[in-house]
Amino acid sequence: AIYEQSCEAYRHQGKTSGFFYIDSDGSGPLGPLRVFCNITEDKIWTAVQHNNTGLTTVQGADLEKPYTMSFNYNSSAEQLEAMINRTEYCEQEAAYHCKKSRLLNTPNGMPFAWWVGRANEKHLYWGGSLPGIQQCACGLEESCLDMRYFCNCDADREEWTNDTGLLAFKDHLPVTQIVITDTNRSNSEAAWKIGPLRCYGDRQFWNAASFNTEASYLQFPTFHAEVSADISFFFKTTAVSGVFLENFGIKDFIRIEISSPKEITFSVDVGNGPTEATVQSPTPLNDNQWHYVRAERNLKQTSLQVDGLPRKVLEAPADGHFRLQLNSQLFVGGTASRQKGFLGCIRSLHLNGQKLDLEERAEMTPGVKSGCPGHCSSYGNLCHNGGKCVEKYNGYSCDCTNSAYEGPFCKEEVSALFEAGTSVTYIFQEPYPVTKNASTSSSAIYADAVMSKENIAFSFLTAHAPSLLLYINTYFHEYLAVILSKNGNLQVRYKLSKDGLLIFTIDSGNFANRELHHVKINREGRELVIQVDQVLKLKHNFSEIDFKAIKSLTLGKVRDSLSLDPEVSKANAYGFTGCLSSVQYNHIAPLKAALRHPSVAPVTIKGSLTESSCASIMEADVNTVTTIYSSSDPFGKTDEREPLTNAVRSDSAVIGGVIAVVIFIIFCIIAIMGRFLYQHKQAHRSSQTKEKEYPENLESSFKADIDLQNTVSECKREYFI
Repeated sequence: AIYEQSCEAYRHQGKTSGFFYIDSDGSGPLGPLRVFCNITEDKIWTAVQHNNTGLTTVQGADLEKPYTMSFNYNSSAEQLEAMINRTEYCEQEAAYHCKKSRLLNTPNGMPFAWWVGRANEKHLYWGGSLPGIQQCACGLEESCLDMRYFCNCDADREEWTNDTGLLAFKDHLPVTQIVITDTNRSNSEAAWKIGPLRCYGDRQFWNAASFNTEASYLQFPTFHAEVSADISFFFKTTAVSGVFLENFGIKDFIRIEISSPKEITFSVDVGNGPTEATVQSPTPLNDNQWHYVRAERNLKQTSLQVDGLPRKVLEAPADGHFRLQLNSQLFVGGTASRQKGFLGCIRSLHLNGQKLDLEERAEMTPGVKSGCPGHCSSYGNLCHNGGKCVEKYNGYSCDCTNSAYEGPFCKEEVSALFEAGTSVTYIFQEPYPVTKNASTSSSAIYADAVMSKENIAFSFLTAHAPSLLLYINTYFHEYLAVILSKNGNLQVRYKLSKDGLLIFTIDSGNFANRELHHVKINREGRELVIQVDQVLKLKHNFSEIDFKAIKSLTLGKVRDSLSLDPEVSKANAYGFTGCLSSVQYNHIAPLKAALRHPSVAPVTIKGSLTESSCASIMEADVNTVTTIYSSSDPFGKTDEREPLTNAVRSDSAVIGGVIAVVIFIIFCIIAIMGRFLYQHKQAHRSSQTKEKEYPENLESSFKADIDLQNTVSECKREYFI
């Protein structure tokens, strides 16, 4: 198999949502199936579309001329069955909208509509109900419009109503056909919808067992692999050696083991003497991380693959025995040959595409436990941008609570458009109640609120300077401000009580250039480091090491501007107009709090704040951005002296200007055509009286034609300006 067996497997490669091929039976006979993997939440959904997922109307159908629609999933029934059986849960939405059209003809009649599922079985229950019960969802919930019936549509009313719910009994899915027979009466009409097949979970990917002693093992029936063997599994261990699995015959055998901390060996003997394929890793494999092993043997070759390392391939001998004849039980995690057993975890073990249920067998075997803890040790690195890996019984998830990002791996930016005057203010909670009668020991009140470090990160995109991007102030009139100066340089302004005002200017270009820039400001104790666009720009050592009693953090315009110094105040007059993304201050994400939890978080929003994607704005063609600017356009250009006065233009003035330009172009064309016709007429007369002047008149005509093109071109340039 060249594709993964489920969307769950793709997620643990760090993939994001999209279309993928999955091969549910691995190296089995079934081909791959194209699905959509929705990797945006804790549950990884797999969706398979069919040929008609829209709302479809039906009229003129009765028992003699039933309406029938069959569904094509661009796959075989066996492929869909293999995918469904592997998952934990599946569903399909079933909706029936009706006007004087009965559905199941409850409570006691023969149904007027039904659907066909797996194995071509006819089913008489509807979405939201259970197999074997001829009802709809409202019947189970006792919420039907007419309590005498078990479906809303069975009340046979003249007005539109519907029965909608989920078909979720896996063994009956997918829906392969729907039949409707009651839309041929007067004023009778219906519309139906069967949604895509959606499933989540992988019952095999996390199927694991923990081997706690070297003498412990699991036993399974004999592995029948006479001419071909395909074995795959994950393992993690801290032991230096051990046998993963072993199966014996009279003389033949097959074995996979970790023979040293950096070596995996696959041994096979079909009667010609042992063949050993060994893969050596440059780093230890007993690092308590998950590693993948795939061993294959057929009539032509024996091969072994470990993780992404080069595959070891041994060609089979041309002569001799070729059938692998085994007759003992299969040992997993141990051995019958008194060799050293395996200490650690094995999961997702497949033999020739078939899953071995390790968890079920471990439940009844001493020395072996079902499942395996510690998934974050292997997959925690997939949680980015401060996301925290959270252990689950089957897998892990990324907690993005303290991250400025979101999504399954904390990699999706959270960004918003700011207009002139927009502000987002995060209020820090005071450590103790502050009273008007506070004594001279007011510094003691904030003793626990001292910040000896700042880890600040954000991205911005704007066309306006000066601008105030970020402002942090304290109860002791200290502050940190990040601004764009009038020429577009980036300034980080620190005011600490002992050091006074410190200004750090990044003058490597104009940052108000409609491009996305990434800023990181890190202070640990006395040392300050500033990075812009992943490039180290500045280092500095403070004499003051504490930022005392932080009061608030503001993005955009600061409302309480009385205490601002002149330069910051000048930038604050314009606020920030543009896009801010993924703003992080230590463990706080103020912009994310404003967009996701505005009613819960201690955050205040003033002005217009619109969620958007800074990256997509940057990718847009800036040449298509109109210069006609309104207050809702964050990137329009205005007079720097009056940031709001010139923000709005009159539509009537624009229309009048366009009409004037069009009229001017028409007059230009008329004048040029008149000149051209006149010269052409003169040239024709001259050619009759003076043949030798023909080339000169031709040149004059050609020049006139060139003048026509140039004049029209000039008119066009003037119009576009």
